[in-house]
Amino acid sequence: MTKEQTFPTRIELSPVTPFPSFLVSLDGLLLEGHFGDYPYATTDLEELNLQPIADTLLPTLTKELLATILESTQPLCYHNVELAINNNKPISSTMYTKPMNYQQQQVIHMLCIPTDSIRLMNDEQQHLIDLKNGIQNSFMTVTLDNEGFIVHTNPHFLTTSHWTPKRVLGKTFWQLFPSDDESVKEVQHIWKTLQNGNIWQGEVQKITKDEQPYWVHLTAIPMISQNSIDNRFFFIERDITNEKMMQNRLEKIAYIDPETGMINIHRLEQIIKQMIEEDRHFSFVYLSIDKFYTIKGLHGDFAGDSLILEFTKRMKMYFQDSTMARINENDFVVITPLPEWFTHGFLSYLQQHPIYNGSVAIPVSISGGITRFPEDQSTFAQIMKASLATITNVRAAGGDNILSLSNATHKALNRKSIVEKRLLLALDQKNLQVLYQPQLDLKSKKITAVEALVRWDDEEIGVVSPDELIPIAEETGLINNIGSFMLEKACEQAVAWKNDGLPITVGINSSVLEFRDKNMAKSILETLERTGCPANLLQIEITEKFALEAEAEMGIIKQMRVLENEGIVFALDDFGTGYASFRYMQLLPISILKIDKTFTNTLLKSDKSRQLVHGMVQLGKSMNLTIIAEGVETEDQQLLLESYGCDVVQGYYISKPVMNKEIPNLIK
Repeated sequence: MTKEQTFPTRIELSPVTPFPSFLVSLDGLLLEGHFGDYPYATTDLEELNLQPIADTLLPTLTKELLATILESTQPLCYHNVELAINNNKPISSTMYTKPMNYQQQQVIHMLCIPTDSIRLMNDEQQHLIDLKNGIQNSFMTVTLDNEGFIVHTNPHFLTTSHWTPKRVLGKTFWQLFPSDDESVKEVQHIWKTLQNGNIWQGEVQKITKDEQPYWVHLTAIPMISQNSIDNRFFFIERDITNEKMMQNRLEKIAYIDPETGMINIHRLEQIIKQMIEEDRHFSFVYLSIDKFYTIKGLHGDFAGDSLILEFTKRMKMYFQDSTMARINENDFVVITPLPEWFTHGFLSYLQQHPIYNGSVAIPVSISGGITRFPEDQSTFAQIMKASLATITNVRAAGGDNILSLSNATHKALNRKSIVEKRLLLALDQKNLQVLYQPQLDLKSKKITAVEALVRWDDEEIGVVSPDELIPIAEETGLINNIGSFMLEKACEQAVAWKNDGLPITVGINSSVLEFRDKNMAKSILETLERTGCPANLLQIEITEKFALEAEAEMGIIKQMRVLENEGIVFALDDFGTGYASFRYMQLLPISILKIDKTFTNTLLKSDKSRQLVHGMVQLGKSMNLTIIAEGVETEDQQLLLESYGCDVVQGYYISKPVMNKEIPNLIK
């Protein structure tokens, strides 16, 4: 209780009061009282003076409740309080308490009204009173009339807003908010929501009487009456200014590049997504400083600090009023509605305003790409991919240029993006298909193995060839999902054919990305066990690129050895088309060599081709490898390969890739 608080002066507790009434000290001692019109009261008040009232007249009053009463600065009301003034039994009462002054000391006046003498409010009404008191004591509150004029505020609001009752009452609630367009629009929305009889809740900025900003979490509640003139609107506000300031500081750290003051890529993505949602046309200009690290090496600390600052100064001067972002150390983005010819002029501007390190001009050139929304791309991710593709093309042509991709290239990028999305759906719904291409053993003239090939015919984008699918799958990381799908299908099919008396080996293609997973070998063996597939019926085909990279990673070689020891065979696919190295043929557990179809196609066209293929066969034979020739399309090719000592042929002359149900017929 503060010194400024005052209470009503004492009242006389005369017998005129019809109900029991007491004055109690702040220590809980009875100072004065009487029992009103209750003739059955036999207790002698003189004997109770200066006795704890909780031990005598109010024996059921808990210590917590008594403490609340004695400490309160507000009138209170309690139901079902037992008053001990009868020798037979306590009287159930409703007790009203109020702080006041008595003989120059602060006391509590208690008035107890027996339940049988008055109709009590129900618990729900009491709860509402308690709720209102709690809100008034804990939050800022403002009450508006039906036209939005302020008719009541509480002390919490006055303290925070710097208003006084005399100045704020009768003001329109619009004056409590900033007058900028964004705030006006938000206040209009709040008022419209209330007018429709709905509650509005959210964070909103307000201003004090002296126009200092502060933030509140506002709950605005309409209180509708039968007569609209009597409608009221009740604002409950919690001050969140400190939280908002902390949030702004954190956002600045999270979204602003500290060196240049530009936004970073995280904030850029938010802005672009919002502009796309609002269908605002813009050009996304990606600028990258050429040979930045070479310049950094030549010019030392200057290139690391001052060069960037000087470069961004020129960006800000040239692209005034445009949004600019720093993507990484030497890459920047400008979001502008300006035409492309103006953007191209930035190159000339840099030449006219060179950056100096002392007296030496630094030869700064940039590679840039312009991507337009919505003409070129439609999402932030697509815009970034298109920009990076443009930068790659510009640098390949020598750099120091700003270009746009052709419509055909943008269409290809869009197609790629669609394929990525549809591939996720295809994997989820298992829409991929497996075809099998037979391999003919030239000695037995029997089909002893097949290669499992993934095929995808999407209902939206049509047929997606493996040459298009696999690179996208590798780039997006979905190659592992495709690999798992193909492994499962191949094992299940090998077991089905084996059970039908056709022990056919099934080959699947694998990526080095899959084998970088240290659990790849374990996963393959678990699939074999789960499907009941013998290890000798599974053949894994790897490319020369795989082999070259695996050569440098002992973890991959170790996994391949584990699988080989279990009986799985490895084949080197597309031999001769990749990185020619015989070292990996020594290190990796390769049992089969597959001659690529590019050599088979030219086999009958030149002596050099025949000599080359013959040499490849002899090389494989010298290493005790099984030789398979791919792309065999004619009988002459097959006969020539057979004469060279080739073991197996595969190609359209034998059979094109077919459904699993057609393989038994081909074998028979």
